[in-house]
Amino acid sequence: MRAVVVREFGDIDQASLGDMPKPQPKDGEVLLEVHATAVNFVDLVMMSGKYQFKPALPFIPGKLPVGVVAAVGNGVTNFRAGDHVLMMAESGGFAEFCTLAANQCVKIPPALPFTEAASMALVYDTAYFALKERGRIQPGETVLVLGATGGVGLAAVQLAKAMGGKVLAAVASPDKTDIVRAAGADAIVDLSTPDLHESLRQQVFAQTDKKGVDIIIDMLGGDIFDAAVRALAWNGRLVVIGFASGRIPSLKMNYVLVKNIEVSGMQISDYRKRRPADMQACFKDIFAWHAAGKLKPLPTKVYPFEQFAEAMRAIRDRTVRGRVVLTIKS
Repeated sequence: MRAVVVREFGDIDQASLGDMPKPQPKDGEVLLEVHATAVNFVDLVMMSGKYQFKPALPFIPGKLPVGVVAAVGNGVTNFRAGDHVLMMAESGGFAEFCTLAANQCVKIPPALPFTEAASMALVYDTAYFALKERGRIQPGETVLVLGATGGVGLAAVQLAKAMGGKVLAAVASPDKTDIVRAAGADAIVDLSTPDLHESLRQQVFAQTDKKGVDIIIDMLGGDIFDAAVRALAWNGRLVVIGFASGRIPSLKMNYVLVKNIEVSGMQISDYRKRRPADMQACFKDIFAWHAAGKLKPLPTKVYPFEQFAEAMRAIRDRTVRGRVVLTIKS
């Protein structure tokens, strides 16, 4: 089968389109004919060898592929050939076929296009657990989404609205405010303003009657984290998802004590591994909100399989708005 193969850790040039043995489903596994897989920044991190865990070389990158069940292994009773499925795979999605344990697979609505399902994967489940479990969002609460124009950010904006929150979307480029508005943001926080350490809190206070926000979803870290934590309301919760700015911040704990705030982390891979039933419930909610019209398709650029390197460079260089999806089978 055709697959994107990484034989040495490094940059995008270390990956190539080649032939790999077609996998066969073992007992309890599902074999998926892959139709589409999103390209994510984390794929580049994994290819570099700097991810939380290193896959054995050679490996096939690509998280959470979607497609059609081609076959099932012994003991699998909840899936059958022809089902439309999203696989919660940590890698292996940039290939024509992929296998995974059945409890790590989720049925997707037959009417949901594969490219749209792929664009939702990884970002909506990440935002869901950040908001619902780590942030414990309640209707009427105010949420500040940092990095709101990225995949997780746009998903967090939509999900926070679906969960009854008011959303402030933080953007670094004013020319991207249209996509966060389209996602449902109630107000904009401009990260390009001078003296962000003061101006971020001032912007938030102006939108919240000087109370601050109840929840912050942070994919950026660095100086933006330092400024944003000052905009939390009393008893507020800040959820750390990543450090896209490049610097891992630190925090003086006396500030946490005085304001009665929480700072927690959210790493989605562990939910897939440790609590697959909760992941099933997560996607059930997401697909239900989508069917009800509460979630809109994310801006997505689609690349054919053969242009995987170009798609990855678009993610690395941040030249696209929204999501990037590879179509493996048209």
